[in-house]
Amino acid sequence: MNVYDELGIRTIINGNATLTRLGGSIMPAEVVAAMVEASKHFVDIIALQKRVGEELARLTRNEAAYVSCGAAAALTLSTAACITGLDASKRERLPLGSGERNLATMKSEVIVHRYGRVGYDFAVRQVGVTFVEIGDENGTSPDELEAAITARTAALFYFANPSREHLWVPYEEGIAIAKRHGVPVIVDAAAQLPPKENLWRFTEMGADVVMFSGGKGLCGPQSSGLIVGTQQLIDAIAFNGPPHPFIGRGMKVGKEEMVGLLAAVKWYLKHADTFQQVYEEQVVYFAQEFADVPEVTVHRSFPSEAGQPMPRTEIRFDESRLGITRDAILHKLAEGEPSIDIAGAGANGVLINGQTLMPGEVEIIARRLKEILKI
Repeated sequence: MNVYDELGIRTIINGNATLTRLGGSIMPAEVVAAMVEASKHFVDIIALQKRVGEELARLTRNEAAYVSCGAAAALTLSTAACITGLDASKRERLPLGSGERNLATMKSEVIVHRYGRVGYDFAVRQVGVTFVEIGDENGTSPDELEAAITARTAALFYFANPSREHLWVPYEEGIAIAKRHGVPVIVDAAAQLPPKENLWRFTEMGADVVMFSGGKGLCGPQSSGLIVGTQQLIDAIAFNGPPHPFIGRGMKVGKEEMVGLLAAVKWYLKHADTFQQVYEEQVVYFAQEFADVPEVTVHRSFPSEAGQPMPRTEIRFDESRLGITRDAILHKLAEGEPSIDIAGAGANGVLINGQTLMPGEVEIIARRLKEILKI
């Protein structure tokens, strides 16, 4: 019996994605051990954050780094940093109110591509800024970006998503325009691991601050986030963050998460190159398992739902010949034993993401599908 059994909570085989609602990722033993060790001692949290940041910066080829309370907190703190710098009087005015926006000393606007908007950008707006949208469904011109920059512009914001980037001013060009006007560039790359090169790719282009979820591809603590960028902005992020009693106070990061994320980044960089082959082998396995079932077809889906360069297994069902709908299959997987969560695809298919599967779970999913389909 485990702790979830005692609470009456079912555990789930996650073949869907590194979703927050499912707990992100499973932490490797090295990360768990580091967090347990960190929990046994008192330390100076500010000193620990600084030292862990130095190590994370070295590992990820960046000037500076910071551990946040998840990637959403990273967005809030990064936006705040772009507004306040190390000015204590500005820090005290956050979040911005309607009156503050009229102060000449306070920047209050963030530029975003209209077709780069996502629900998560609430974390940016939480600071009290106004979004200035540029572009449309046909794309965005560099001139539109340049025209949107004013004395009130605090930052240019990109939500990294390869499937939409053709509608945006390319990163390099947008960064160059922003730099000409002294405007920092924020890139939300929370789900953009793999590839591991993204840990330094955006900052090498010139982005000022980039954030990643600690609990997705990195397989670190679910409540952690990694921010990399310039020393100037990382210092301003720490200035606004915990334990200081300002906008970031509620975004507390424990010593366990700091040390755990550092261990996770070390683990990820050591093993990242081996993951791709595992995902490819999973696709091949499902194709072989259903090769003799004409009502079921298996395809390699690439890239992932987040635009990551990793394959997933797409399985399509001939519902009329099988006598069961795709949605009924998903329901039986979720309600069965063990409970299995995978994503639907189109009208009659499912997608199985290997990124969150543990050894032996591919076989369990295949067996359960065969039981449900009675094949």
